Amino acid sequence: MATKLNPYINFAGNARQAMDFYQSVFGGKLNVGTYKEFGAAQSPDEEDLVMHAQLDVSDDVTLMAADVPERRMEYHPGNNFSVSLSGEDEVELTGYYNQLADGGTVTMPLAKASWGDTFGMCIDRFGISWLVNINAGQN
Repeated sequence: MATKLNPYINFAGNARQAMDFYQSVFGGKLNVGTYKEFGAAQSPDEEDLVMHAQLDVSDDVTLMAADVPERRMEYHPGNNFSVSLSGEDEVELTGYYNQLADGGTVTMPLAKASWGDTFGMCIDRFGISWLVNINAGQN
């Protein structure tokens, strides 16, 4: 089995809503486990937080997430990462981009880029930055 890069995103209490949204965009099978279910809750306010969520979309696409318990871990939302989607299926990738941008902010419209591909950037409604690149071979 080849090594895979799986984005893992931390949230401040809304990981379940974010992962439900990503499942509505990408499809796939979503498994969610709470701190209580894993026996890791250290206080009642942590019990329903997501300790681990995994969305298996395909053999090539897996997205993981968790909530950060505020009493014992720091949550720092920021611009230090983006999730990148790339490939040749223009219809599929354009659909992902449009759904991710819905309710969020388009930072670069999906358009022909100087390197020949179609490229766009957006920040979804949960504050996650997405890059979408459609390879020129299929445009």
